[in-house]
Amino acid sequence: MKLVTFDPSRLDVFLAANMEASRSRLVEVIDTGGVKVDGRVVRKASFRLEPGMTVEVEPPKDREPHNLEPVDLPLDIRYESEAMIVVNKARAIATHPAPSLKEPSLVNVLLHHFETLSTTGGPVRPGIVHRLDKDTTGLIMVAKTDYAHEHLSRQIQTRTAERRYLAWVKGVLDRDEFVVDAPIARDSKNRLRMTVHKDGKPARTQFSVVTKLAGMTLLEAKLETGRTHQVRVHLKAIGHPVIGDSVYGGGPGPLQLHAYKLRFIDPLSEEVVALDCESPSDFEAIVR
Repeated sequence: MKLVTFDPSRLDVFLAANMEASRSRLVEVIDTGGVKVDGRVVRKASFRLEPGMTVEVEPPKDREPHNLEPVDLPLDIRYESEAMIVVNKARAIATHPAPSLKEPSLVNVLLHHFETLSTTGGPVRPGIVHRLDKDTTGLIMVAKTDYAHEHLSRQIQTRTAERRYLAWVKGVLDRDEFVVDAPIARDSKNRLRMTVHKDGKPARTQFSVVTKLAGMTLLEAKLETGRTHQVRVHLKAIGHPVIGDSVYGGGPGPLQLHAYKLRFIDPLSEEVVALDCESPSDFEAIVR
């Protein structure tokens, strides 16, 4: 579809006004490289259009309905209050439903165990404040109310909440502490991947070495932002992909990435909560 602009406007606002699709769906199209302005791919929803510019866009495809049926499976709950829950997510379970997902997600299990979850994240992500990749294990925060959801999200945005990961990576690093500050965007050639790109969203991760072994290193990663696949993409960018990360060059699984530490303020009690979570058996097995 080709459109011509007549007035100054943000790219996402312009598309939403001229197409029969939600703004959020159109932002996804922008992120995946599906929009060109005057023949050039533009990945920023906030890109400023000027009169006379030509916009080419791939209309978003219709989605299959999401499966939101409650599923009776056990939950490994590490913290619970009137406002929220923290769950230790197992490997091979997605955080929330997706049209292509056939097996139950964490959301399906949460819907069985809890009558009330926040709606701030949208109808297919009840309670989900932040996500973990399907094969990433460890601690994830879930909000019971919209107030709690907004409170926890604000803590993440302002870095009041602290999220730390452990990752076994390929190779031995020559430095003990470092920061990767590199913007991340959807890969235009493969929408299932992310990549470092100058037009991407700001992304920053602090890394420190925990252990060095022959041919591999155990790193601690502290998130300053929360982009999709952030730790995995940043480690690939510096030439040390996560072991078991077949998407980003780390070889066959299991993925050696574990969200082991959380620190946050409970939205209702205002108490500081600090949690540690042991790594799964297949994470420790790599050392043996």
